[in-house]
Amino acid sequence: MTSQTYRPPTADQIRRAPKVLLHDHLDGGLRPGTIVELARETGYEGLPETEPDKLGLWFREAADSGSLERYLETFAHTCAVMQTRDALFRVAAECAEDLALDGVVYAEVRYAPEQHLEGGLSLEEVVEAVNEGFKEGERRARQAGRRIRVGALLTAMRHAARALEIAELANRYRDSGVVGFDIAGAEAGFPPTRHLDAFEFLKRENNHFTIHAGEAFGLPSIWQALQWCGADRLGHGVRIIDDIEVADDGSVTLGRLASYVRDKRVPLELCPSSNLQTGAAASIAEHPIGLLRKLHFRATVNTDNRLMSGTSMSREFELLTEAFGYTLDDMQWFSVNAMKSAFIPFDERLAMINDVIKPGYAELKSEWLFKQTAATSESQD
Repeated sequence: MTSQTYRPPTADQIRRAPKVLLHDHLDGGLRPGTIVELARETGYEGLPETEPDKLGLWFREAADSGSLERYLETFAHTCAVMQTRDALFRVAAECAEDLALDGVVYAEVRYAPEQHLEGGLSLEEVVEAVNEGFKEGERRARQAGRRIRVGALLTAMRHAARALEIAELANRYRDSGVVGFDIAGAEAGFPPTRHLDAFEFLKRENNHFTIHAGEAFGLPSIWQALQWCGADRLGHGVRIIDDIEVADDGSVTLGRLASYVRDKRVPLELCPSSNLQTGAAASIAEHPIGLLRKLHFRATVNTDNRLMSGTSMSREFELLTEAFGYTLDDMQWFSVNAMKSAFIPFDERLAMINDVIKPGYAELKSEWLFKQTAATSESQD
């Protein structure tokens, strides 16, 4: 399925390639140094490490530990320092800057407003602080010669009872930086159908939403997210592989749910490194994204939690390139998939594809072709 024209891209080409990110958690992407500084400013004394490099390593090791309790503890620390307007503004601005530096041109970043109220902020104040921070990060990126657009996804925690309230909040700010809604948290025991009132409200309002499903709990959560709740996208959705059978001769049979997902072009927000941490695959080479790409599912590449996974969009594509031999053509395919699946208006998505993404990849490919032609000419002289 990869191009026969171009070899796998270099790390520099991957970094410069225009990338699209649909699944990234704001509280999972802080700079370790920022966490240390915000903890000092706010008086938070619970950090396991106070030296940024050691703290970053602690987050990655905790996420890799195999212990759900330790993994969830990592978010307790990041959320603890994100309880003031200034902190939220700073974290959001740095998020946009970091993504732009990594070559991301469009991102949808999600967070749960209900987790940032301990300092006395209202839900509205949380949303406004984050939105302003994203705008500031976009401005700083432009000043540095980069471009990025960031939209917010408001997340409700599936074990709580505020989904309708957060959905209404997302709808109120839909023209002011918020592009959609999400639910997150433990899948087992907390099915998306517990929040049908929120999803029915969003559908009546012609609004967009994605649902964390098919990450840990499997096919039932995907089925409920789609057929009961009406999700536009699947957050992760990697367990759709359980409805695909590969015979010894290499032939593939799709079950009815997998066929539906592919036929309806339901976007899958795949997060390879994070999926390894949660046990979806033993290695990147064994990750379902390889087969899903071959079968032309609407697969997208994402980071999930950049801090906890020690990753970036460039890092994810480097790993996929090493494992599957992906080329710039494949990167463009994933990026266009993601942009097609974004929650902004169609004409704006089309402009991003035609004016930013395709020209960006065309330039990288022409660079490679020029170097190859030059090398061939030199060898013949």
